[in-house]
Amino acid sequence: MSETVERTEAAAAPVLFDTHPERYRHWRYSCDGPIATLVLAVAEDGGLRPGYKLKLNSYDLGVDIELADALDRIRFEHPAVRCVVLTGGRDRLFCSGANIYMLGASSHAWKVNFCKFTNETRNGMEDSSAYDGLRFLAAVNGACAGGGYELALACDEILLVDDRSSAVSLPEVPLLGVLPGTGGLTRLTDKRKVRRDLADVLCTTTEGVRGQRALDWGLVDALAKPADFARAVRERAAALAANVLDASIVEASGIALTPLRRTIEADAYRYETLEVEIDRAERLANIVVRAPQEPPPPDATAAQSLGAEWYPLKLARELDDAILMLRANDIEVGTWIVRTRGDAARLLEHDALLAREREHWLVRRTIGWLRRTLNRLEVSSRSLFALVEPESCFAGSLFELALAADRSYMLDADRGPALVLSEANFGLYGTLRGGYRLAERFAADERRVGGLRQLRGRPLSAALALELGLVTSAPDEIDWDDEVRIAIEERVALSPDALTGMEQNLRFGGGESMATRIFGRLSAWQNWIFVRPNAVGEHGALKVFGTGTKPRFDWKRT
Repeated sequence: MSETVERTEAAAAPVLFDTHPERYRHWRYSCDGPIATLVLAVAEDGGLRPGYKLKLNSYDLGVDIELADALDRIRFEHPAVRCVVLTGGRDRLFCSGANIYMLGASSHAWKVNFCKFTNETRNGMEDSSAYDGLRFLAAVNGACAGGGYELALACDEILLVDDRSSAVSLPEVPLLGVLPGTGGLTRLTDKRKVRRDLADVLCTTTEGVRGQRALDWGLVDALAKPADFARAVRERAAALAANVLDASIVEASGIALTPLRRTIEADAYRYETLEVEIDRAERLANIVVRAPQEPPPPDATAAQSLGAEWYPLKLARELDDAILMLRANDIEVGTWIVRTRGDAARLLEHDALLAREREHWLVRRTIGWLRRTLNRLEVSSRSLFALVEPESCFAGSLFELALAADRSYMLDADRGPALVLSEANFGLYGTLRGGYRLAERFAADERRVGGLRQLRGRPLSAALALELGLVTSAPDEIDWDDEVRIAIEERVALSPDALTGMEQNLRFGGGESMATRIFGRLSAWQNWIFVRPNAVGEHGALKVFGTGTKPRFDWKRT
C-alpha cells in the first residue's frame, strides 16, 4: 500500500507500522509444528531513514516494525506455535542493538518514540508468554550487545554459544552516555534477579560477560559449544513448547491478518471501526470509536470463520495502528479527545462472547491484542480526555477507553447518555500494573469494586456515574460546552514536558510491576538523559561515537 500525505513537517510521508512478510528486509521466519524461528539478518542499506547503515546486525524502527508484525502473525496465523526461537542470521552476530549512528542523527522525539515502541514490542513478548502459552527462546549465536541483549532478556530463556568470544553486554553507559533504553536495567534486577553489584559491573564494562561467568551471574540460562549449539536449541525449544497453556491450539488453524483498510488524509486517519480527525492549529486529535453494527457470531468457531473481519480483532488492530500513527507522525498534537458511537446493547453482546469463550485460542489472543492496545494508549505521552455524549457507547470494552483517560466528562441531561459496565471491566483487560482499570481507579478497594459488580448491564445515568466515581465531571446542558471547552483549552496550554511527567506518575500510581518500572521510570530517565549534553551535546558520547574523539563531560551531578 502506497500512501502519502501533505504535511507541514519536512517528511513527506508518514511512518507506517503495518507491513507484510513479503516486504520484510531484515527478518525471516519459518514455522515447523510447535516451533517458529525468527532470524535477524539486517540489511545494512535498509534503514527506515537515510543517513546511516545498519551494520553489525543493528536495528532501527523499521527493523522493529517487522519484528512486531512477525510476532502478531505467529500469534494469529500460526496458533499451533508454542515456542518462538530468536537468533542471529549473521556470522557470529546475534544483534548489536540499536544503531548508534541512527540514534546520533535522530531528533529527541524520534529517539524517545523509538525506545517506547521497542519496549512495547518486547513487553508484548512477555505478555504472550504470560497469557497465551507462547514461549520465547533467545538462541544467542554470537555477539549480543545493548538492545540485542535486551531482546534476549525479553525471552523466557537465553542460550548462549560458548565459543570463548561471544558475550552479552549492556555498554550504553560507558560508550554512549545513555541508558539501555528498552528495559535492560529493569529486567536484570526484576526478571533475572541479578545481584545489584554484578549488574553494575556488566553495565559499566564495554566488553560484556561471556561463557561460564555469564551463566554464573544469571545473565543467561544455558551454554552450548558451537558444535552442539543447533542441537541444544532444538532440545530447549521443544522443552519450552511442551509447556503449553492450552492443548486445544495444537491442531488449530490460524487466520490471515489481511491488510488494514486505512485511509490517510491531510488531517485524518480513517478506519472501519474508528476515525481520527486532527486539528493541528489547536493541537487536538478527535478520536471516534464505533461500536459493532452486526450481532456477534454464536461462538468462537464462528468468530474464527470471520477471520480478521471479526469486530473485536478488527478494533484491536485499527485502534493500535491509529495510536502508533498519531504518536510517530503528529508529535505536536498533545491532547487526544476520545468519543464513542453506537449501540451499547450490541457492544455488550460482543463482550458476552469474549467473556464466555475466553479460553478459545482466538478469543484469548484477541483479548490480548486489545489488552496491549489499551496499555499502549496509557503509556502514550498524550493527554487523554473522554467525552460521554448522547450518541456515545461507553459500554463494556469501550468503557475501558474512558477508564484509561486522564479525565472523563459526561453530559447530564434528561435524554442524556448512559454508561454500562460489563464483565469486560472486571479483569478481562489486565493493566501493566497487573490489575484491571476499574479496581485501580479506586486503589483496589474491593468494597467499592464489589458494589460496581452488581451494576453490570445496567445503564448508569450521568448523576449516578458521578456519584459512583466513574466520571470526572457531569455538566448539564447549560454548562457542557463551556466546561469542556475550558478544560481542553487549559490542557493544551500547559507544558508538554510537565504534563508527560505528571500523567505517567498518576497513571501508574500504587504498586509497581516490572512493566510500569520500565515505562514510568526507565523511559523517563532515558528521556531526560537524551537531552543532556553529556549524551547529545556537540561533544557528547552519542555524538562523537566512532570518530576517535573522546567525549567531553560536564562533571556536575544533578
